[in-house]
Amino acid sequence: MNTFLSKWISISFLNLFLVAFLGFILRYKILFYLPFSNQRYILHSHSHFAFSGWITQSLMVLLIYYLSTKIGEQVFKKYRPLLYANLICSYGMLITFMFQGYGLLSISFSIFSILVSIAFTSYFWVDLKWIQKKAVSILWFKAALAFGIISSIGALSLSYLIANKITDQNWYLTSIYFFLHFQYNGWFLFAGMGLLSDKLEFLIHERKKLYTIFYLFFFACIPAYFLSILWLPFHIIIYLILIVAVISQLIAWAIMLNILSKNRIEISKQLSPQGKTFLILSAIAFTIKLILQSGSIHPSLSQLSYGFRPIIIGYLHLVLLGVTSIFIIGYIISFKLISSNKLVIKGTIIFVAGIIINELLLMTQGVAALRYTAIPYINEMLLAAAMILFIGTITIALGNLRSIK
Repeated sequence: MNTFLSKWISISFLNLFLVAFLGFILRYKILFYLPFSNQRYILHSHSHFAFSGWITQSLMVLLIYYLSTKIGEQVFKKYRPLLYANLICSYGMLITFMFQGYGLLSISFSIFSILVSIAFTSYFWVDLKWIQKKAVSILWFKAALAFGIISSIGALSLSYLIANKITDQNWYLTSIYFFLHFQYNGWFLFAGMGLLSDKLEFLIHERKKLYTIFYLFFFACIPAYFLSILWLPFHIIIYLILIVAVISQLIAWAIMLNILSKNRIEISKQLSPQGKTFLILSAIAFTIKLILQSGSIHPSLSQLSYGFRPIIIGYLHLVLLGVTSIFIIGYIISFKLISSNKLVIKGTIIFVAGIIINELLLMTQGVAALRYTAIPYINEMLLAAAMILFIGTITIALGNLRSIK
């Protein structure tokens, strides 16, 4: 087992455990009194650490490992300081957002985190040139890194608005959704698709189709941002471009599913049985995400859904947990990047069960909210779902530590 991978994946799993713990605290505070804590501050800490300490840290590790398989393990030494820097920034945001919300220290750590991402992008972009055999995965990675940097515009804009106490709701929401869109549908999605394409490209003979999938997703990414802000008035041309972008993504995903279906036997031979199941669940979650996204293209439906908090939270958790988190864990287990024992598998199953329960509850709460109907004991049930997620993550972390020992 690669010592670099075992160490940094263990750190990522620890960070996932902390994310789940904060999620449990947020649910607990809705029902019970918890002194010396601010709900909004904990929410900021939870979300920032989830993005930087769990998803971004994990993707960085996996991308560095990808490089090592192409140009040699000397890259580990080069990127190790950047991983530590991102980790320091992540824990800095975890602590400072919890105690001061958007303040001088938390915003400073956020800015340093962006600078680390820029440095990582610069290094990785240059190192991709050393890969002799050009592949479609390189395009995915370059786009992922570019969209990750673009997303920082939204984060910086939001920090500026809060620091200067500018309360314009439209600017506030457009900044938040700008950051979220280019993280979720840019950095997270394209990095994951790059890792997947790298495995598929040399396993099956579908290179032209893989390139088609990339270009359809790439050219749809920027206009798809407007799906998040459909309550604003748009010219009819922008709306038509948006429809084309949504259709492009559906076509691209249909092509990918067709490739996976036709070559399922060859692909299955390369995956562990448990890992394959987790990747299938991630694909199902992504399909649901695209369907919901397509439905939101109708302005009235979009305005209705964005007016109810449970629907927004459910959708964001669907992407962050159902699509991205399950994919990362499934990818790690599928290609045996760690020695996954029974405890890691059990923990992942518990974690996935918690995600499914949490999503069903949030969506039920959201649909009920549309009809202004209250669901009895919904907060208690959501707290139980958060507890299941928490138990799943601590089981994964402990199982991974046991396998290393």
